[in-house]
Amino acid sequence: MGINGIGAAGYPVTGYQTRKAERSAESGATEFMEIVAEKAAQDKATDYDEKAFDMVGPNAPQDVKDAWMGAAKEVNANGLGIRGNGMMSHISQMMVQRLNKMLKGETENIDILGNTVQSAIRATEQALYDLDHLRAPAYRTIEAEHARIKEREFYVAFLEKLGRL
Repeated sequence: MGINGIGAAGYPVTGYQTRKAERSAESGATEFMEIVAEKAAQDKATDYDEKAFDMVGPNAPQDVKDAWMGAAKEVNANGLGIRGNGMMSHISQMMVQRLNKMLKGETENIDILGNTVQSAIRATEQALYDLDHLRAPAYRTIEAEHARIKEREFYVAFLEKLGRL
């Protein structure tokens, strides 16, 4: 029970509430910063080139995966247009191939690269051809055009590495 702003234990009520709010705010800010740091560490640990490969070549042999990862490191881009932060730079031709399979009802195993080196070469050649011969004009920003150039560089490097297998 409080009398004239003094709490039951003789402490001013407003001071108690203020200190409690300060401690809660400090605690909440600390927890938030810990969560942000943890998320940043997880993002750094995530290899988006490998994730992109898993989306298009879950059944591909290890040699194909090694070629993909080598081309991605060399060009600093991958065949799905997924950046280092996990965001897509644009819709790549391999992504179009994935979407076409999904539209045809193939939803369980969307395997673009197949299970042989030759099937990976065919899929990459098709993606490169489609990139060079776009069916419809697209609205292009400078960033999207730069992403398409990097995509083309990736396909060429990937085909070069596959050709050596």
